[in-house]
Amino acid sequence: MRFLLRSFALTATLALPVHAASLTVDIDIPRLDVASYHRPYVALWIEQPDHRVAADLAVWYELDNKNDEGTKWLKDLRQWWRRSGRNHSFPIDGVSGATKPVGNHLVTFEDGKAPLATLPAGQYNLVVEAARELGGRELLRLPFTWPPSKNEQTTAQGEHELGVVTLDLAP
Repeated sequence: MRFLLRSFALTATLALPVHAASLTVDIDIPRLDVASYHRPYVALWIEQPDHRVAADLAVWYELDNKNDEGTKWLKDLRQWWRRSGRNHSFPIDGVSGATKPVGNHLVTFEDGKAPLATLPAGQYNLVVEAARELGGRELLRLPFTWPPSKNEQTTAQGEHELGVVTLDLAP
């Protein structure tokens, strides 16, 4: 009987779902009333308190240009370019993506998978930078602690190139 109870307890424990911590970012690209609209280039990264890059999460830029012409405008993402971008060859596997249209765009990253698999516990900032041809530049920082101990949500409001950026953390 004792063996059956232990077996049952072990089976029940193994059947519980295993959840890894996650980081989800919701980025609003606002509709702008301008004569010539171009989709913004956007970079998302995690930075340490001293502003060193801990992990590149995503870079959205023009991928379909002849001769990789879209990469020459990545320098307009000034902070990201100076801290990380100029050290890469493009496209960056798992990071590069096409520019996004007006609207909300969700990206989710899970602990145990790149780029969070090697992120040590500590204080960080999620940084979202946007730059648009014939437009402006904008940079938002959202502080967070990794790994999260409880569900948390942080938001920042952009002024022109970005709308609301929301960071959701789940343990």
